[in-house]
Amino acid sequence: MDIRQLKTFIAIAELGTLAKAADAVGLTPSAVSQQIQALESEVQAELFDRSTRPMTLNSHGLQMLEAAHNLVRSADNVIDAISGKAITGTFTIGSVRSSALSLLPRAIVALKADYPDLKIKLHVANSDELLNDVVSGRLDSAMVAEHSGVPSALRWSPFINEPLFVIAPPGTPQMPATEMLSTLPYVRFNSRFRLAQLIDTEMAKSGIATSPIAEIDTMTAVVACVVHGLGASVAPYSALKEALGEVVSAPFGNPQVHRQVGLIERRTSTRTIVIDRLHRHLVSFSGEYGVAR
Repeated sequence: MDIRQLKTFIAIAELGTLAKAADAVGLTPSAVSQQIQALESEVQAELFDRSTRPMTLNSHGLQMLEAAHNLVRSADNVIDAISGKAITGTFTIGSVRSSALSLLPRAIVALKADYPDLKIKLHVANSDELLNDVVSGRLDSAMVAEHSGVPSALRWSPFINEPLFVIAPPGTPQMPATEMLSTLPYVRFNSRFRLAQLIDTEMAKSGIATSPIAEIDTMTAVVACVVHGLGASVAPYSALKEALGEVVSAPFGNPQVHRQVGLIERRTSTRTIVIDRLHRHLVSFSGEYGVAR
């Protein structure tokens, strides 16, 4: 099995015919057919259902396609890193559904400007899925909050250490954070994310009695409810950057509670140069709360 065979296999899977794949990889249809026969001989299984026109991937072929993409991407990355050529290929980044996700599009745009030949894909999922995908190589990196279950094969590098604020609707008289939470209806961030656990733990420690009016599982919606007068809540800096002038705020906790968000990557990653650059952009867009690598 070699990379040329895998690239030919991917071309057939994506384009549907030997002739189109041959044009794409610069070979004759006969040479393409020979490469696929050699690949099937090596894995000891047919990869296509040849009873259909055009032929389609069978179950073995679908399994092989994912592995082929990963192997070709890894090989291209290694060649680029060793040769010093322009950064090309595909860079796959994952992210949790976090308020810090608002920083990522700007960082991706900046990264694309740095590496115009690099194709960038973004995948949003939960933390456990992202960790597994980075370990397996399906993702090059992922943005996750501080996580106690990071496997030893991965490295986590924070790019922001952001403070949390109690927020109240516009026009609310300035008062201590504890008073805002105890006197105004409480909009609770109810989620499996660590941020929700961090907020609930501090609330319990402080002994603050609230009057819940809503439980919402996205921070963007929580902030919107506060802006429109539903009640008070707690939110991180990254969720408030665009709303700080629209809400009354006070530090949450004494001392003020912070949370960290960072990038995970494989310790043996071949995309370290790209991940380093992405991390620097995220630090820059995090302002005074950025954490250098």
